Amino acid sequence: MSIRIIRTEGDAILRKVSKEVTELTDNLKLLISDMKETMNDSNGVGIAAVQVGVLRRIIIVEDVDNNEQKVFINPVIVEKSEEHEIDTEGCLSVPGMKGKVDRALKIKVKAKNDNMEDVEFEAEGLYAREIQHEVDHLDGILYIDKVEEGTFMEVEEGEEEEFNND
Repeated sequence: MSIRIIRTEGDAILRKVSKEVTELTDNLKLLISDMKETMNDSNGVGIAAVQVGVLRRIIIVEDVDNNEQKVFINPVIVEKSEEHEIDTEGCLSVPGMKGKVDRALKIKVKAKNDNMEDVEFEAEGLYAREIQHEVDHLDGILYIDKVEEGTFMEVEEGEEEEFNND
């Protein structure tokens, strides 16, 4: 396992659409391990493969309620609640910045886990926000594309860890 370099805003790869994973190879298993280590080292709560320069549809999200990192391969949000919430987000690929983003409060997701088994589940609150943020990465979308006007700003000293959402 090793810590990988996190690509930052301005790197063209972050605007590309990631490719589906059809087989979990040894290289992709190593990538997942590296993503976990990179996310932990950066105090993030989520990371997408594209953020470490690999265009594959893999995300890791911290389920803070269960204190567990979950791997999702080829995640698809199949349903979003009509109820939304505007809250502050940050991103490992946009260091030192934060902004308010409108996201669905509840979502339903289909994906494969790290054993390539089908999973389907519902998420709400922060967990749903994290998943939506990471799935956006897989489609070349950064949270700054969705930030509410007038809310994009620098993270103040002492807030750094709180806003490393992904």
